[in-house]
Amino acid sequence: MFDNKQPGVRAREPPNPAVGSAFMASKKKDPRLADSEGAAIGARLAQLRKERGITQVDLASALGVSQPVISEYESGSIPLRAEQLLVLARLLRVSADVLLGLKAQPSISSSADSRLARRLRDAMRLPRRDRDALARTIDAFLDRAS
Repeated sequence: MFDNKQPGVRAREPPNPAVGSAFMASKKKDPRLADSEGAAIGARLAQLRKERGITQVDLASALGVSQPVISEYESGSIPLRAEQLLVLARLLRVSADVLLGLKAQPSISSSADSRLARRLRDAMRLPRRDRDALARTIDAFLDRAS
């Protein structure tokens, strides 16, 4: 394409297949992301999501991603971006520190709180429609209280 004989002009080198494959390999999942820390964050995400009765589909919709992406976050296959971490923390009503495992999730201590927690666990056995109605009622009370 270029004439090698012109000063200061290099001939165009043919594409290096090793460079292309390295680029494509960088687009694949990084095995280091599935380490214990990434998996632990994913496990906490899954646990918090399930505790709150949120499906992967609902969470994906709130984040603007597909359900398989949520599954990969939860398995630790792909990392969470900072913006997504903040949105997830807000949706799950925990701090980002709790989601990252830097702080423990606050535990329920008093007997009144224990009774409420037991009722909420029992409520998780209700049909989805009833749980949604209960959640809306609780949200309405909390909105009035704040």
